Amino acid sequence: MQKIIIQPELCDGCGDCEEACKKLYGASRIMIRELEGLYYPIICQQCEDAPCRTVCPTDAIQDEVDPERCIGCGLCMLVCPFGAVVMEDRKAQKCSQCPDLDTPACVKACSRRALSVVDTEKLKLERQKEFVSRMSGIGKGQKGTDILSILTAKRKARQKLE
Repeated sequence: MQKIIIQPELCDGCGDCEEACKKLYGASRIMIRELEGLYYPIICQQCEDAPCRTVCPTDAIQDEVDPERCIGCGLCMLVCPFGAVVMEDRKAQKCSQCPDLDTPACVKACSRRALSVVDTEKLKLERQKEFVSRMSGIGKGQKGTDILSILTAKRKARQKLE
């Protein structure tokens, strides 16, 4: 699954991502908020068990909001834990990650690379490989410090104490 990842420490609050989204959809589905000198892009996190989808009385929310079905009740906006659903012209709007584009407009517009698209499965596998590599490398090159030697030494020490 592709997901837009945010790195707030890189964001300078320029608003290029908001403008690119607004140009494409008529309203920006990404918002930048400033808090204590840092800028935070707020964008739909594409929740697997999305509260906005669950609460929608007309089933207007799937990956995108169906404007024909949306009645503008605002319940989706109230339950979004990220504050990523916006109301525009009495219709809900949320990021759909620009499914018709190779790269989402906000990501393409971000000159600081505070926004990027990541394949979550690939990222998970990379992190697992790093973890396994670190675990299998414990004590490599140092005699008696790998995990098996440590456990064996502990068992031998316990036997001598008994």
